[in-house]
Amino acid sequence: MVRIRLRRQGLKGQPTYRIIAADKESPRDGRFLEILGFYNPRTEPATISLKEDRVFDWMSKGAQPSDSVSQIFKTVGLVERFERLKKGETLEVLMAEAEIVYAKHTSTQKTNPA
Repeated sequence: MVRIRLRRQGLKGQPTYRIIAADKESPRDGRFLEILGFYNPRTEPATISLKEDRVFDWMSKGAQPSDSVSQIFKTVGLVERFERLKKGETLEVLMAEAEIVYAKHTSTQKTNPA
């Protein structure tokens, strides 16, 4: 089974994460199938960058997001857009809407001191 989950990057005490598709059995920082995005919780607001078309592809094939990734997806509204994609809405419309969300999310960011 494929899971969409976080892979830790960065120095000690300064974590950033990649959102990846990996086999359920592989270790946290081990082998993965594809990098789907980036998440930095140390900025205010948190930096989230996703390749939504690839995430939609993996989820339509049966990949399950982990609990923490599900929260990230809900933050940017990806879950609602995926439901609309399953109901027949076009991918282009959803991707244009996603670009607006990500632009708003990254407009003013300040890094929190460690």
